[in-house]
Amino acid sequence: MRILSLNNVRLRNKLLLLYFLSVFFPILFTNVFFYTVTTHNVRNQKEHDVSLALDKIRNDFRVKIDDAVGISAVFYTDLLIHDALEQQYESPIDYLDTYETDIRPSLNKYSPIYKSIREIAILTDNPTVLGAGGISMITDEVKASGWYREVMASKASYPVIVHSREKGKPDVFSVIRKLNNFTNQNRFTKILKIDLHPDTLKQVFQDGTLQGNLYLVNASNEIEYTTDSTVRWQQEKINFAAFHKPQGALVFEKSYDNVNYLRDWKVIGILPEHQMLEVVRKSRAVVIYLACANILLPTLVIVWITKSLHDRVLRIVRHMKKVKHQTFETIDHVETKDEIGQLTLEYNRMTRQIRTLIDDVYVADIQKKDLELKRRKAQLHALQSQINPHFLFNALETLRMRSLLKQEDETAKIIHNMAKIFRKSLTWGNDWVTVRQEMDLVYSFLEIQKYRFEEKLHYRVEVGEDVAECKIPKMVFLPFVENASIHGIEPIHGQGEIDLRISLNEGEIHFELRDNGAGISEEKLENLLAYIGDEEEMGDHIGIKNVYARLNMYYGENARLTIDSKPGAGTTIRIRIPDQLNFLQ
Repeated sequence: MRILSLNNVRLRNKLLLLYFLSVFFPILFTNVFFYTVTTHNVRNQKEHDVSLALDKIRNDFRVKIDDAVGISAVFYTDLLIHDALEQQYESPIDYLDTYETDIRPSLNKYSPIYKSIREIAILTDNPTVLGAGGISMITDEVKASGWYREVMASKASYPVIVHSREKGKPDVFSVIRKLNNFTNQNRFTKILKIDLHPDTLKQVFQDGTLQGNLYLVNASNEIEYTTDSTVRWQQEKINFAAFHKPQGALVFEKSYDNVNYLRDWKVIGILPEHQMLEVVRKSRAVVIYLACANILLPTLVIVWITKSLHDRVLRIVRHMKKVKHQTFETIDHVETKDEIGQLTLEYNRMTRQIRTLIDDVYVADIQKKDLELKRRKAQLHALQSQINPHFLFNALETLRMRSLLKQEDETAKIIHNMAKIFRKSLTWGNDWVTVRQEMDLVYSFLEIQKYRFEEKLHYRVEVGEDVAECKIPKMVFLPFVENASIHGIEPIHGQGEIDLRISLNEGEIHFELRDNGAGISEEKLENLLAYIGDEEEMGDHIGIKNVYARLNMYYGENARLTIDSKPGAGTTIRIRIPDQLNFLQ
């Protein structure tokens, strides 16, 4: 597994990376985390406070309802009131006597005690009672009211909570109960109706600790009461599910699951989230100021320190880059005791020493290399004068014999090719030629050899168009073609073949020469390779040694020469040299 390394990262980027990973991101993360945790804690605390407030409102409302329900239970089980309302009176005087003794004390007993009770009334269809003093008759108008139908439709023994919304009358909450506990004696309908005071709900729901709106929702999910002034709950029934709630608001709900007469009723609070987190938002500015201070101060200190490091290191790098252009300037600096100061001091000492070495050694070395170069040139000129003497002699002898035996135009062509080779081999004003120019000499040589050997020699030449104009040292290919013809093809008795291919591949010139000639034994091949690699010795195969020496001089290790050969199987020579234009770049 490769370990992550910063060795190739510039110093400035390393310092920036150090700053962001060690200062900026930790401080930023810490402040964001602190703000997030604080917001979460405040939100949870607010939700807990809202939940407690809703519990209180729910319980207070239930207490008010329970007061009325408790009173209704007393009337529900009062046998005297039941018998008084079931009795048929012969005269109003008889009813009034019973009313004063059995009914009126109960009707007037609870209102002064419970401030939440506005009125207690009993409705009956007994025609012999008088509708007065808390006793009302069940008229057709009463029967047409919504609360009456709701109470009569209820089969439960517990009371019904009804919110009356009748035109021309104030809306009121009522606890209504049928007085039918004594089932064997119910000849007339008797209904107890306890109206709650309108201010009771206001006192319960006007909780100053809640910043949102409160909603009392009945079992049918209709809004029975709300502190939201935009809702017309007094005039019409509004379903809470269809009610448009503010976007981003938080909804809290408390229900009456264990109370029969309030089953599925709910107290709901809707609070805008921004109001709940207003305290946190007020402290956000303080958090931001602290974060900026925590980031700014370390940033200034780090910039101050890193500038001291980066600027001086960059100055040393700039001066060191000048060295490769032979500019040895010392660095002007105030002496410091840190590592960079010591590095600057050592660089100045090194620069002065190099300058001294150049003055003392470099000039003498240049003179030595100049003498070596002149010696190499003298060797090349000496080699040049010895190029292919056997070939020239054999070719001229062949031309002489042919001229004596035959009178042909071919003689002129051969002489022309000979003159071309001889002339270009002696012209060394420019040691660089194109592949096309070099191949012009190769074709002239092969034509002469073809004329010499006739049908014994067959050759193929393939030169890519992309390599034809590439620059190469003069006469680096011809000596190998000459050797293939003279030392490879001439000794054999059968058909001789020379196959030459030159191509350009990935910025390199590929030269490949194959023949099916006599070949070279393994021992001779080793001796030949050792000989051409010897810089001092000069002997046979001077043409190949000359080419090898020139390739090394121009290309160094970028030039590669390989020779593969087996006796009787021919020889293959491969040369790989850089394209001169790309190599010079």
